[in-house]
Amino acid sequence: MTEPVSTFSALSEKIASKSAMVGVIGLGYVGLPLAMAVAHGGFRVIGFDIDPEKIVRIEAGSSYIEAVASDTLSGHVASGAFAATTDFERLGDCDVIVICVPTPLTKHRAPDLSYIVKTTEAIAATLRRGQMIVLESTTYPGTTDEVVRPILEKTGLKSATDIFLGFSPEREDPGNRNFRTASIPKIVAGDGAEASSLMQAFYGAVVEKVVPVSSTAAAEAVKITENVFRAVNIALVNELKVVYDAMGIDIWEVVDAAKTKPFGYMAFIPARVSAAIASRSIRST
Repeated sequence: MTEPVSTFSALSEKIASKSAMVGVIGLGYVGLPLAMAVAHGGFRVIGFDIDPEKIVRIEAGSSYIEAVASDTLSGHVASGAFAATTDFERLGDCDVIVICVPTPLTKHRAPDLSYIVKTTEAIAATLRRGQMIVLESTTYPGTTDEVVRPILEKTGLKSATDIFLGFSPEREDPGNRNFRTASIPKIVAGDGAEASSLMQAFYGAVVEKVVPVSSTAAAEAVKITENVFRAVNIALVNELKVVYDAMGIDIWEVVDAAKTKPFGYMAFIPARVSAAIASRSIRST
């Protein structure tokens, strides 16, 4: 008698053969470039968004994200590798689902997880055995395990047995032309050994380098650490600009000279001179 194929083995095979259907939820500055990278990696991709105007633009092959060229977008649409929809019932067709929704701050400066919660509930409505759900949205350590997992497990399906959960923090830097989604090392973690293996296999087929860590909480902490590093240093250079201006010293001359040091220093831009770049540097997904 033939042994039944496990959910892990079945999904592993789909990822290895690139027959897995991938869903990307949230087609903004993180989701759309990711969808293009996944399509370029050989997977079929369905993009999900609540904004019908984005779907219209995508179907017309017109990109609204600087990091995605319209000819790249139109090529993937024409080939059938990428399609976009507002119909979240089609999540049931996807084997891998990646959440790329915003997590803005509330008036109390706490992360607003409402988009993550609503998106996870939408996934739960069509959840089936053998799917992998990945969170990429910036959030605090513990969100995948304490917020996403309980919502999905209300369906009766269990993580690490029936479904697989993972976290991989986005590392997009809008306006930076030196890096693209596929060339930026990807932090990955899964809820359990099998989920971790699936995460490495999936992202390994899409990006040039995968960096696994031991838990989803550790991966979430990586993103927080990166954001805090940038926020602190942007604040520091803003304060230094005020001091140096009062002393008649050109902050740009100082930064340009300091960044010639080949170790121990990273240049940050004063916000008054380039407020758009500074604000973009510290915003969350």
